[in-house]
Amino acid sequence: MTFAIVETGGKQYKVTAGQKLRVEKLDAEAGAALSLDKVLLVADGENVKVGAPYVSGSVVEAKVVRQGKEDTKIVFKYHSKTRQRKKKGHRQPFTEIEVVSVK
Repeated sequence: MTFAIVETGGKQYKVTAGQKLRVEKLDAEAGAALSLDKVLLVADGENVKVGAPYVSGSVVEAKVVRQGKEDTKIVFKYHSKTRQRKKKGHRQPFTEIEVVSVK
């Protein structure tokens, strides 16, 4: 089973072909093709290629499934004895992608 470690949005993900995952928001329409070229590691059974920092010539092909926002996270700040309260909600945007191939 071939897998790769890719970097996108400042985070690292272990991906295999056919896998769906949510990454930080990318500037692409739903249905568009993506190529993730920041590949840190590619493993295919016994063969392992480790980049320094990236594996040259390796690319992960993916397609955008949808754009969306996470569920609301409540940010509540409270200071006792001063009647200070702040309540704020935050919805982090994401891009859901499906990995087509690891090359």
